[in-house]
Amino acid sequence: MLKNIIKTAAAIALGLTLTACGDDKNDQAQNTKNTATKVTEVKLGVVGEHTEEWKLVASKLEKEGIKLTIVKFADYTLPNRALNDGDIDLNAFQHKAFLEADCKANGYKLSFIADTIISPLGAYSNKIKSLDELKDGDTVALPNDPTNGGRALKLLEKAGVIKLDESKGYLPTVRDVTENTKNIKFYEVDAGNTPSLIPDVAVSIINANYATDNGLTPDKDAIFQDTTGEIDANNPYINIVAARTADKDNPVYKKVIEAYQQKDVAEKILELYKHSQIPVFKY
Repeated sequence: MLKNIIKTAAAIALGLTLTACGDDKNDQAQNTKNTATKVTEVKLGVVGEHTEEWKLVASKLEKEGIKLTIVKFADYTLPNRALNDGDIDLNAFQHKAFLEADCKANGYKLSFIADTIISPLGAYSNKIKSLDELKDGDTVALPNDPTNGGRALKLLEKAGVIKLDESKGYLPTVRDVTENTKNIKFYEVDAGNTPSLIPDVAVSIINANYATDNGLTPDKDAIFQDTTGEIDANNPYINIVAARTADKDNPVYKKVIEAYQQKDVAEKILELYKHSQIPVFKY
């Protein structure tokens, strides 16, 4: 009888052990399944319609359980506000100078986390072939935001059209023009409206993304561009990916940057934008 009791107890113990092991395996399998199906969404704000390079990045991130959602904005005033307010997680539309000025003006707590491209600012015209042909009293259309407006004025200075107060650095305004021998008139408008003014002014200075959105090819159609030759790493007009400062070290965001700063993305950018956007990141 004692032997039978011992056998019965051993059988029950073995059964409990097997059940427990089976439960562990089932739980582990379920946890693995849940982990595999968990997706982290990252919302990326951009300006303009051409986002094909980010679609390539999104397809790569999908394999790592990261869903990159592209959120499009109509103009430059919106993506930093949306990022600061938490409506999006990252944005990629601006250069360093714009981020610095926008944060200073609005109190945003944002930081750049990666370099992307540099996008030449160009002068476009239906009336002249060179900025040397500008006549006395001609009108030039400029973006009206401080950084792109300042950059446009620097372009005109680089071309020899005007001279600027050197102390204003890369953020001059029309009030900082110190020499204007041709009495050029400056018409300041929202950057997105500069392409529509080409028929009405002598020259319109247009950001590359708005140029391409309006059927222009910057390296062919612009009569002058401000970005030529080797790109200085400290150039304030290098475009960036920005995040909230508190989240700038987020490991998921680092994966987004790793997926972006690759050779295939650089090649896609050059192919898509016909060298109107130049990758500046190393890969």
